[in-house]
Amino acid sequence: MRKSSFFTGQPIFNQLLCLIPRSLVSRLARQYQTDRYCKTFRSFDHLVTMLYSTLHQCNSLREVVTGMQACASRLRHLGLSVTPRRSTLADANERRNSQLFEELYYQIYKRYYGGLPDSLKAKRWIDKLFIIDSTIISLFSAVMKSTGSYGCNGKKKGGIKAHVLLRAKDDLPCFIRLTEGKAADSSFLPSLRLPAGSIVVMDKGYRNFQQFIKWSRQHITWVTRLHARTVYTTIHCRPLEAAEQQQGVLQDQLIELGNPETAHINAVQKARLIVFYDQVTKREFQFVTNNTELEASTIAAIYKKRWQIELVFKRIKQNFQLHSFLGDNENAIRIQVWSAFIADLLLKIIKDRADKKRKWSMANLASLIRLHLGTYINLLEFLCNPDKSLLNYQPQQSEQQTKLFPLSIRGA
Repeated sequence: MRKSSFFTGQPIFNQLLCLIPRSLVSRLARQYQTDRYCKTFRSFDHLVTMLYSTLHQCNSLREVVTGMQACASRLRHLGLSVTPRRSTLADANERRNSQLFEELYYQIYKRYYGGLPDSLKAKRWIDKLFIIDSTIISLFSAVMKSTGSYGCNGKKKGGIKAHVLLRAKDDLPCFIRLTEGKAADSSFLPSLRLPAGSIVVMDKGYRNFQQFIKWSRQHITWVTRLHARTVYTTIHCRPLEAAEQQQGVLQDQLIELGNPETAHINAVQKARLIVFYDQVTKREFQFVTNNTELEASTIAAIYKKRWQIELVFKRIKQNFQLHSFLGDNENAIRIQVWSAFIADLLLKIIKDRADKKRKWSMANLASLIRLHLGTYINLLEFLCNPDKSLLNYQPQQSEQQTKLFPLSIRGA
């Protein structure tokens, strides 16, 4: 029997895992002591299993275990000796510290996209742009408290909220914080550490004047929309040029945010109010920023880029399993959410490398890789021309094929 030359090398799943250094996982396991009292199912085995579940969009523990058992011949390439049992995986999701997966995401991001510098002043505004927003992932029971109305039974389903700081240049979250769904969006702002010269854009739910003042002192530009309950005082109306009026700028004012009567308690923030009319949506917007140098139309363009983070949320929720969870406890839910962010990061790394020869959308890339996780073929060459790469692909087959019906039954 001729041996197929395409059945060499490593499967695509292992090529994705090669982006994660084993030494990094071992170091984090020692740091968080996640392998204590573990004989066989160690941290790396847990990571491989959760990434397999995430990429395959498995709905249950049984689906994960039986799926990995079907790929038993490829376990050696994945660094596994045996497949886990359902009880073993459930116990690991409940007991193993989820901070291992959290720190692993940040280390992988830092390895391939670099850390944040101390200053971003000598850059274009698109390179300095950071986007802040949050999304709620609904849960099946009241594991974590969420917002919304109560059901007919008087109970409310839980929800985990992912507060995300997205760097627009990389199209990837550079800081993530997971909380209960009921947590306020503005509580996420004090935990951010941004370099000087950054531009931060957010919706009007992030109304925190103290944080705005702190950012202004750190030379960080912030852009948001004016909240309906915000009290402000107009200081000066700036004249508008004809070019700005044609682009949709209606007003450009210098204001003071906050109530002057309580200025001795809460400091008043000087800001800039821009009224902009979008001719496409036929809507009027009020933007507030501390930047007085950029043109009013540029401020409107910066806020328009905020929609990028909504597309990232849509990308993660559609491509990975976040509507069915493998555990009914908070730690298991956190591990599965972090596994989805890690899987998205790995696919984004592959996409950036493949885009040099052929452009891919994340939805098509995730679907193609999910179908060929066990295929022994070079991933980057496969993405450059999938049809040609698979045209001569012939996996090794046994001469003795199992028949669905015995010969005597078929002849009867």
